[in-house]
Amino acid sequence: MSTLHVLLPARTGFAAAADWRRWLARADRLPDNPAAREVAVRGLLRFAGDAVPLAALRHHCHADDAATGTWLCADPAWVRSEATGARLMTWPLADLSAAEAAELAATLRPLFGDAGMPLTVDTPSAWCVRLADGAPAVPFTEPSRALGVAMLECLPTGEAGRPWRRLFTEAQVALHAHPVNATRVAAGKQPVNALWFWGAGPLPGGVSTGLAAVASHAEVLRGLARIAHIKTLDPAPEAVHAATAGDEVLLDLGDAAAPVVVQQWWPALRRWLHVGRFTSLALTFASGERFRVRRAHRLRFWRRA
Repeated sequence: MSTLHVLLPARTGFAAAADWRRWLARADRLPDNPAAREVAVRGLLRFAGDAVPLAALRHHCHADDAATGTWLCADPAWVRSEATGARLMTWPLADLSAAEAAELAATLRPLFGDAGMPLTVDTPSAWCVRLADGAPAVPFTEPSRALGVAMLECLPTGEAGRPWRRLFTEAQVALHAHPVNATRVAAGKQPVNALWFWGAGPLPGGVSTGLAAVASHAEVLRGLARIAHIKTLDPAPEAVHAATAGDEVLLDLGDAAAPVVVQQWWPALRRWLHVGRFTSLALTFASGERFRVRRAHRLRFWRRA
């Protein structure tokens, strides 16, 4: 039996799609889980440790040196200053160009070099550093959890966090009057006035999986697939359809808008079930709901959405 595992955006976005709601009403409802996406990924792409080393996995998609050392995300961000402190307001800065990122990183590299941590630009909005050997473990706050929160509640604390608080401040000083930021502000864009540190860890030594392919734009998933030596596909219907019949595939649509999923994917998913391309679909919503759909479920006409 082959299953297409589909990671989806929050279920609330599908409220207006009558066919979709009817389809789910006939499916098997599995127990909800607030961390359903993470649970699904960790269950399908298994590796040692509890934490997900995001920086190392992201970097592994762009370079061949991620297997050595411990890596940390150092992403460009916009922090808003306030009378009583500051708050992280924008991450990631998706409109940052490659040229802008190169200029900003060139200014910051001596600062990180002096700290024994080379700074690397993987993509304009995703940067990382390789931690110095023997650096103590420090808890960092994920940017998605820090957005809008007072900065003092998010920066590393204690003696081990002191060097990182200092480096955070020194990076802000270096970025404050940068010409790139002056140009961005003049164009009505948000400046890059901070780097956000998070996602530390070494690259997993191995990943075990029953999947044959991962279709995703997410670098973390593509990095895990690379370690597992399985195919990576673009998350497009034609790419998934071209995968070998009978294979287990993970399809990540978590960053897609719900109407796009309904319009572009609903016909393909229904067709694949009908012709037996996949024997079942395991649907995981970002809001925690989970369903399993099989071809025979279309006969459950008595179930109403």
